[in-house]
Amino acid sequence: MSAHERDIARRILSGTQPPQPTPPRPTPNPVRANRTRRAPGRQFADHPGVLEALRTQERIQRLVDTTGVPHPLFLSPEGHNGAVIRSGGRELVNYSAYNYLELAAHPRVIAAANAAAERYGTSASATRIVTGEIPLYRDLEARLADIYDTGDALVTSSGFLTNAATIAFLLGEADVAVCDALAHASLVAGTQWAGCRRVTFRHNDPAALEALLRTSRDQFDRALVILEGHYSMDGDIGRIPELAAVARKYDCAVLVDEAHALGVLGPHGLGSREHFDLPGDLVDIWAGSLSKGMGSTGGFIAGDRDLVRAIKFAAPGMALYTAGPSPSNVAAVLAGLEVMSDEPQRLARLWSNARCFSAALRARGMDLADSESTPIVPVIVPGEVRAGFAATALLRRGINAGAIIAPTVPAGTERLRFFLTSEHTEEQLLTTADALAEILSDARHIPDVALGQDISF
Repeated sequence: MSAHERDIARRILSGTQPPQPTPPRPTPNPVRANRTRRAPGRQFADHPGVLEALRTQERIQRLVDTTGVPHPLFLSPEGHNGAVIRSGGRELVNYSAYNYLELAAHPRVIAAANAAAERYGTSASATRIVTGEIPLYRDLEARLADIYDTGDALVTSSGFLTNAATIAFLLGEADVAVCDALAHASLVAGTQWAGCRRVTFRHNDPAALEALLRTSRDQFDRALVILEGHYSMDGDIGRIPELAAVARKYDCAVLVDEAHALGVLGPHGLGSREHFDLPGDLVDIWAGSLSKGMGSTGGFIAGDRDLVRAIKFAAPGMALYTAGPSPSNVAAVLAGLEVMSDEPQRLARLWSNARCFSAALRARGMDLADSESTPIVPVIVPGEVRAGFAATALLRRGINAGAIIAPTVPAGTERLRFFLTSEHTEEQLLTTADALAEILSDARHIPDVALGQDISF
């Protein structure tokens, strides 16, 4: 470990304060007459969530101030967010953008977005059910219904809200959501909004799903099995055919989140259905994001025509009580799908990069967990201090990759996560692998002590 990097590690450990325990939320007791009222504008100043968020931000800022490294969060690219970015006057090789095919910067996509803004304005300016039904919506929905072999589709303004609002509309107190253990936060939020029971099964394990359904399915009215096509923390592919077959055996509906699958999986990048060559109706609801491989913003569902029509008409947050996505966003997706068809070499480069990078990391002895050499590559760096040191040291070398720590991932599986794009070069990938190998060799000497505890090297 160089003297410079030893100094960074020491400052990471000694220049921050240990996280304070979150105070317990007080038990509501409206009859307490002696409770002191909070001053106007200070109702949430002592809220546990607010306090913990501020403490976390202070610890990060202290780290930035004591080490001189760029702030690792809310990094602001000075141009488009792709394989290489400029930020703070520096050029960085960037692995923190899920712009897999770099469609967000493609001239045809930008031109289509600009043309839509010229014709329809920058906003639909109304909910779809009133006067916001822009023709572009139906064009994209027809295309998505074709991709997923379904009766209809619905595009929305938010991928997160699409998952949460769909589940909240379809399930109730008598129902159960049966979630893969690594289901995204948006899916979990939907079960909370629904007020249904939520149970989880071991990640990507059909036998675990069957054991759970065998013992519990009869306790509930409707049951929805919730899966993902391409898991964003582990870089593995959902075993959709096997899991959906188990769900059907026990009369369960199936929802598959395609956020990181559309634009990535399948011979033409058209997602999990194409990847596995599935009939569309094996899955009741295909849900996804337009903000990742599609290079835009928003979300969608695809499924049975009547079900999609009902959700469009009555589900809050989908087309009801919220404006539709901007015309530019929808036009960008339509143009992006054309680019994917016309330039298949983008998808080929993406997967070539995934294989190259994964092989290089494994050859250097790194732990990629259950990654399947997809464009999402986790490198396990156990311990939040070690993971933070590794991300910081990479950033000093001009490489941007995010550290993912507990509770986002289970304690002991902290990691760096690399999103690859079609535009990374082999030289960038191999240089990154070499740099990371050196850094992790140093990081393993760092005890995973509590933040704020000093240590000698």
